[in-house]
Amino acid sequence: MPQPDKPRPPRRSSRILTVDVGGTHVKVLLRGKNKPREFASGPKLTARQMVRTVRRLVRDWHYDAVSIGYPGVVLHGRPVTEPRHLGHGWVGFDYARAFGKPVKMVNDAAMQAIGSYRGGRMLFLGLGTGLGVALILHGLLESTEIGHLPYKKGRSFEQYLGIDGLQRLGRKKWQRAVFEVTELLRAAFEVDYVVLGGGNALKLKKLPPGARLGSNANAFRGGYRLWLEQRWSHARLT
Repeated sequence: MPQPDKPRPPRRSSRILTVDVGGTHVKVLLRGKNKPREFASGPKLTARQMVRTVRRLVRDWHYDAVSIGYPGVVLHGRPVTEPRHLGHGWVGFDYARAFGKPVKMVNDAAMQAIGSYRGGRMLFLGLGTGLGVALILHGLLESTEIGHLPYKKGRSFEQYLGIDGLQRLGRKKWQRAVFEVTELLRAAFEVDYVVLGGGNALKLKKLPPGARLGSNANAFRGGYRLWLEQRWSHARLT
């Protein structure tokens, strides 16, 4: 029985749909469009529901390939752990088949880091529902799970800098923790600069030394770069 043709990788001029999966919202944007579309996510959202809702949301957009930023560990373009703040069924799901298009998936912090990168040695901290951490060292990308390592008082970095920490500590003490962790990791990795992204970065009244404010729009730029810039198409996307 003949097998169906696999979707072909897009040309450099092709239309890329980027899907930024977060703990509270899923945001999507087509290259060339200005305004993202979004819907609520949450602890019951499954991979199948995500794809179904995205396809319905963008049914009037024509795209050739998909980039997905995933809030969990990604290895060789596939999730290997279930997300902490979403439903189940993400590991082992066939995203390319569900979309009917070629798909590249990376950790969500890594995708936003790629879109934020301006050369040199960069540390990206995503301050959102959780804490995403990615490094780009002279063009070499490495996403990490540092957010889940113990920090102090029996809690992890994520439990201080994520949404739970913000709610528990209050904005002022949370901001102090952001400063402390930023300086600690900046010194540990000897980076040139730090980018603070994620929705909660906007709650900072000032920025730590050596840091600049990112933008959620950089996640979409990173999604496009995955397909359209050679350095990222061959990078170690873990």
